[in-house]
Amino acid sequence: MARKIFVNLPVKDLQRSIAFFSGLGFTFNPQFTDETATCMIVSDDAYVMLLTEPKFLNFTKKRISDTANASEAIIAVNGESRANVDEFADKALATGGSPAMPPMDLGFMYGRSFYDPDGHHWEIFYMDPET
Repeated sequence: MARKIFVNLPVKDLQRSIAFFSGLGFTFNPQFTDETATCMIVSDDAYVMLLTEPKFLNFTKKRISDTANASEAIIAVNGESRANVDEFADKALATGGSPAMPPMDLGFMYGRSFYDPDGHHWEIFYMDPET
């Protein structure tokens, strides 16, 4: 059985997050969207639930991480090519993201990273199957 993955992220301003990720080309499932949450479609098997902080707290007994001072996770997605990695990362920075780490070039793998408007750490990477 192929498993699906659902990542749940708290956000301070849901509409700002929707605008940011829409700017990166992601779409949202209206069936799982209301004023407190949305389901961002990454692929047929991967989804990111963006939840307002009060909604997120319904699912945990722990505090929400202060992303200005701590990382709770690094969410990585693959790109189609090195050029696609650069295009995606540049678009993230242009639509409200901020730089995270310097670009990574290991020869067989190339990646860039950024923080979304809520400070969540994202990476976009390409692995060359020929290397």
